Amino acid sequence: MVLTPFEVLDRATSEFEKRVRQVRDDQWDAPTPCEGWTVRDLVHHVVGADVMAVRLLEGSSTEDAMAVMATDVLGDDHVGAFVSARDAMVSALREERALERTCHHPIGDIPGAQLLGFRIADHTLHAWDLARAIGADEQLDPDLVAAVWQGMQPLAPFIGSMGLFGSGPTGEVPEDAPLQARLLDLAGRRAD
Repeated sequence: MVLTPFEVLDRATSEFEKRVRQVRDDQWDAPTPCEGWTVRDLVHHVVGADVMAVRLLEGSSTEDAMAVMATDVLGDDHVGAFVSARDAMVSALREERALERTCHHPIGDIPGAQLLGFRIADHTLHAWDLARAIGADEQLDPDLVAAVWQGMQPLAPFIGSMGLFGSGPTGEVPEDAPLQARLLDLAGRRAD
């Protein structure tokens, strides 16, 4: 099934929301597969990056957009904060010509379409991280996995040097392994 970019985004944010709604009160300080991050840190990262995306689409400088990451974007209502940030981010990305706008992202100037791709991958991969951390279902939407794989697989030769995905692929996951296992390995996640 071929999905539009916004259908992929909707599936990615749904996967993350499903897991964030399952976090119990006693799990916010639990470790995640993201080195040095607790469950709260991971959710803060995703929510903060959604808020940052809105600011970038509004024309903020890198510094102004990044400043949000130093604030408490979660407050006492983690789910509400996620839903609010997600809705604002989706709305901003859907604005007319938003995907053509230049965003002053920390990696450099990028088009809004690339920012959309970043938000899709972030929600998808961190949905798995969050599921792993809280003991929830780790199986991701197969069409979503295929879409993220298609976007990330061309980066395989140098993804480990980007500093965003751990050491990148291990080279040990066979080509006939399930696509989710290959995607997680590509993104520096170790499912064992």
